[in-house]
Amino acid sequence: MMFDGYDYMIISYTNTQIMQEFFGPAGNDALKGALSSWSTIGIVVGSFAAGPLSDKFGRKKILTMGTFMYGLLTIPCIFAPNYEVFAVFRVLAGLFLGVCTPIVTTLFTEFTPTKQRSFFITFGMAWMIVGWVMAALVGTVMVQIATWHMCYAIGALPVLYAFIFGKFTPESAHWCAVHGKLDQAAKVLQRIEKRAGKEIPYELKAENLLVPPVSAKSSPAEVWKGKYLKTTIALVVIYFAGNFSIYGVNAWLPALMLEATGGAVTASYMLAMAQNAASVVANCTTGFVSEAMGRKRNLIFGYGLSVVACLIVSQVVKLPAETSFWPYLIAFVFMGFALNYAITAAQPMMSESYPTEFRNSGVATIVALGKSAGILSPIILGGLKAAGWAFSPLIALLAAPMAFGFLAGFLLPKGAKGMNIDDIADEAADAKA
Repeated sequence: MMFDGYDYMIISYTNTQIMQEFFGPAGNDALKGALSSWSTIGIVVGSFAAGPLSDKFGRKKILTMGTFMYGLLTIPCIFAPNYEVFAVFRVLAGLFLGVCTPIVTTLFTEFTPTKQRSFFITFGMAWMIVGWVMAALVGTVMVQIATWHMCYAIGALPVLYAFIFGKFTPESAHWCAVHGKLDQAAKVLQRIEKRAGKEIPYELKAENLLVPPVSAKSSPAEVWKGKYLKTTIALVVIYFAGNFSIYGVNAWLPALMLEATGGAVTASYMLAMAQNAASVVANCTTGFVSEAMGRKRNLIFGYGLSVVACLIVSQVVKLPAETSFWPYLIAFVFMGFALNYAITAAQPMMSESYPTEFRNSGVATIVALGKSAGILSPIILGGLKAAGWAFSPLIALLAAPMAFGFLAGFLLPKGAKGMNIDDIADEAADAKA
């Protein structure tokens, strides 16, 4: 998740240098806006593939492969001779990065204790924001003391990390169980028991495992059928809205901060980093609140708060840039907190809404369709800016999708607070019966 966040945000901090290298000092504003979208195109396609692949072949195997291939295909970006080659490999690397992201949510769901599940899921997502902060730090330093190429050399490190991940991460015991691999499931549970340092009062053997009922139909299409249909539609709308606003803000945030600080690169990037730091706090906070007040109410609260935050920031950016550093800082920290609080509140519901046999297909479907907003948002906002829109109405516009997300929240079930994922599967089986 950290490399996912780094991958997206590093473009925002290197796009000017990349365009100047490929097109000369004048750059190319039309293609510059598209730089943020190439990786996202791959991520959207890869996310669709993640569901059926990991539901069929296993979480660990597909996640390890996706991590390795993402790092490997980032390496050619470092040596790209022109814009076209750079764009092609950004798409290809994004394809495998997209395979990884939904599986992370699913693994957190299937590995963590029921009472802390929401916190662990949102805490895992917080590492994407840590990647944003890393990108800001690396981008701030590297574009001044070296070249943009070094930023992508760091982004290629997953080619090595995949081996560490593959060695130390066990397969999901739930996935093993529903696929009849009870011996492997028992070994995973024994491994967890050993790591926990506490013995349990019964023997972990294959014949002792109780497996929740497995749906006779477990294809990815099941997420669009029966009782899952309304939930899937609502979560797609919610996740699309959140990504549209967050990707839109992040694509143009460095430029806005540069304008707000009168062209001081370091100060502008520090403003962006403060906003991202607030986003990390938001991701962790929303998990705690979700456990306390429930998934649905927390999500609706988050999206309502985001509408307010976008409208406030749209007024703050009307202030004179040269005398408004602190109002800008406070407003953008608030908006960063609100937007990330809201979209992360959806994460537990995404994985808790589907049974194990097609859980990751459900998560991957929502992630893929939701992240398609990351392709559209920078292009749409860039087009409006090119057409003469000021930053104030552009940011006010971001309140609209968050309002749609707020309304879609009322279509969701109450959520699975306090239910372990075997109970979720039992409830799904009873509903079908």
